[in-house]
Amino acid sequence: MAVEQENGDPGKIRPAVEEDISEEMEIKVKKYLRGEGANLEVLQDKKLKGKLAAREKLYGKSAVAAAKAEKWLMPTEGGYLEPEGIEKTWRIKQESIAREVDISSTRNQYDIILPELGPYSLDYTSSGRYMALGGRKGHLAIIDVKSMGVTREMQVRETVRDIVFLHNELFFAAAQKKYTYIYSREGIELHCLKEHGPVLKLQFLKNHFLLASMNKFGQLRYQDVTTGEMIGCYRTGQGRCDVMRVNSFNGVVATGHSGGTVNMWKPTTGAPLVKMLCHQGPVTSLAFHPNGHLMATAGMDKKIKLWDLRKFEVLQQLPGHAKTMNFSQKGLLAASTGSFVQILGDLNGSNKYSRYMNHSMAKGYQIQEVVFRPYEDVLGIGHSMGWSSILVPGAGEPNFDSWVANPFETTKQRREKEIRSLLDKLPPESVMLDPSKIGTVRPTKKRNKPTKLEREAELEAAVAAAKSMPLKNKTKGKNKPSKKLKKKYEAVDRAKKPFLEKQMEEENPTKKKRKTESVADELPKALQRFTRKKPAT
Repeated sequence: MAVEQENGDPGKIRPAVEEDISEEMEIKVKKYLRGEGANLEVLQDKKLKGKLAAREKLYGKSAVAAAKAEKWLMPTEGGYLEPEGIEKTWRIKQESIAREVDISSTRNQYDIILPELGPYSLDYTSSGRYMALGGRKGHLAIIDVKSMGVTREMQVRETVRDIVFLHNELFFAAAQKKYTYIYSREGIELHCLKEHGPVLKLQFLKNHFLLASMNKFGQLRYQDVTTGEMIGCYRTGQGRCDVMRVNSFNGVVATGHSGGTVNMWKPTTGAPLVKMLCHQGPVTSLAFHPNGHLMATAGMDKKIKLWDLRKFEVLQQLPGHAKTMNFSQKGLLAASTGSFVQILGDLNGSNKYSRYMNHSMAKGYQIQEVVFRPYEDVLGIGHSMGWSSILVPGAGEPNFDSWVANPFETTKQRREKEIRSLLDKLPPESVMLDPSKIGTVRPTKKRNKPTKLEREAELEAAVAAAKSMPLKNKTKGKNKPSKKLKKKYEAVDRAKKPFLEKQMEEENPTKKKRKTESVADELPKALQRFTRKKPAT
């Protein structure tokens, strides 16, 4: 089957498949173009016209190359659950999803029961290949979730409150009963960070190589893991805090406090950048969207709020309580309390979140933390009886960039990536609310000096106002015409004085300085020793 063009030219007949491909490519190319092209026909300068034409041609080539890369290098498309008729997505159980997916996806559904060692805290690497587990009773483990093999497992025999990976899977930090420890993947204790104290929460800033901790005394500390230098130690002044999350977009650390406020911090400032009153009760959890402009908070007032951080306004308010929350790469929000997990989604792109999926654990399970696995439709759940994993269609980014995060990287690639990330390490001063301001020049305030005509007009207006000023009628010889005229002259002189002084300063800017320097010489010798003398050079 072929498609003939409108002009009927038989030499320009293309197959229907090629026609569909070309239309698809045109749509992709339009997405990468920089708007409408410039109208070059109205230009008279031939040299400028040629340069702009070459630039427009280069823009078109780059858009075509980007469209081809998207078509051939990123073939996977993400998708969500699609109900039929009156069916609701939140009524679909994990058993129904497992019957419809492939074998490799069903391996991501499991429950590991270790009731004597929980509750568990979880963390994934940026590629989603490895998972770190920290049990409250001292159980630490590193698991390769691709092969479901245990890389390392150990028992530290003391309380573990939180666990977090550092820049890759080779190192991880654990907040234990008294101090924070850094371990290697083989389980070797590398460092004991005594300065942090008894830590409740840990976060790692990947682009800055900073380990942020919040201890039970309300102290926020930043430490550079490459040099060991303590960048900052600040008292929040809000008491004990166990709610902390880092915004991956700009590196700002947010802490939730018992007064209902959320404070945002940077490593080089002792005062918070932003103080937000988010709830009427204590803040129980918070999470940041990957784009950095959306924040979700939950409080004891049984409300979940979504905030626009560009305007610091509430976008949406939902009823419910959440002990822990987490955003996926595609914007799904998981909120859990007790043994129940609710997943909210903005499926229509209208910035209005609604219920997408539900999942209930066995009765008696108390969920400690929920974390989405990067580049996979998987949600990890750490609870009091162990840890579990469920499938959430549409949660992960379907196409990964191997330069950013490669789940299949070799040892050589990992070493090269580590060196590049160390060379590209950002200084702590680059943490700010709006990172787009980095590299820009602060605009200077231009002082627009008035022109000569404007000065003359102002002077004439001031003189006219002084002349028209009414005089009081006085008696006993004080109301003579000569005295009235003298007062008018004095008012005109007072009005002219500031204009004349300003003119003299502009004509002789150094005259005033010379006058102050010569004051000491004019004084008697007995008083010259009391004047301020310049230090000898």
